[in-house]
Amino acid sequence: MDDNVPMGAVCGPDGCEDTATPASLGAKPAVGTRIDIVSDAICPWCYIGKRQLERALDMLRAEGLTFQVHWNPFQLNPDMPKEGRDRTAYRAWKFGSAEKAAALDARITEAAAGVGLAFRTDLMTRSPNTIDAHRLIWFAGQKGVQDAAMEAVFVAYFTQGADIGDHAVLADCAETAGLDRAEVLDFLSGDLADREMRAADQGAREAGVNGVPSFFLDGYGMFSGAMPAETIANALRQGQKILRERAGSQG
Repeated sequence: MDDNVPMGAVCGPDGCEDTATPASLGAKPAVGTRIDIVSDAICPWCYIGKRQLERALDMLRAEGLTFQVHWNPFQLNPDMPKEGRDRTAYRAWKFGSAEKAAALDARITEAAAGVGLAFRTDLMTRSPNTIDAHRLIWFAGQKGVQDAAMEAVFVAYFTQGADIGDHAVLADCAETAGLDRAEVLDFLSGDLADREMRAADQGAREAGVNGVPSFFLDGYGMFSGAMPAETIANALRQGQKILRERAGSQG
């Protein structure tokens, strides 16, 4: 376990905290291999949680257990203007003072370092609207490179301080993930999947998601927050076992 990463750290509309909240979508049981993650591209604990999940999946793969990961949209700042806002001013307003916002950045940067991530909050100048980032991640999923696109967006925002509300930046992320830049720019210039992303965000809230990252296995809520890799591995191992036993008894 990484001592610098608070167990269950989670982000919600009012900021990032160290406590996790369970959620359930109540979907029908299947074979226990589909992991859905509800996240936002500007959620630091979502990126940290991604690293922890990757470590957990490596552990489980060594045991012969495999899973497929799917990323789903959530907006921490659903009222953010399309063009975003100045990050320093916005976070000072959101958290009550520039000093508190800076302290939160320092804590998150330390936690990220615990899983090998070099956050550069000093390079971040914009708090972006993330709808188009979610649209890109959805588009990448249609092309079979969703996880690579999610990683590229996280890298751009958290380690390069890029404005991921900007289409050119998102096109760079897409290209890194193996997508055609011109095709992505054409996609982003329209509104395809915009309504669907907003509907999925709302659906997650109605299902009880109030903090991200939130993890689901075959539609069943497991936990919210950047749990340690060992905790994630245990939850997935047990969840898959239960779902397969249940599916077998019903067959």
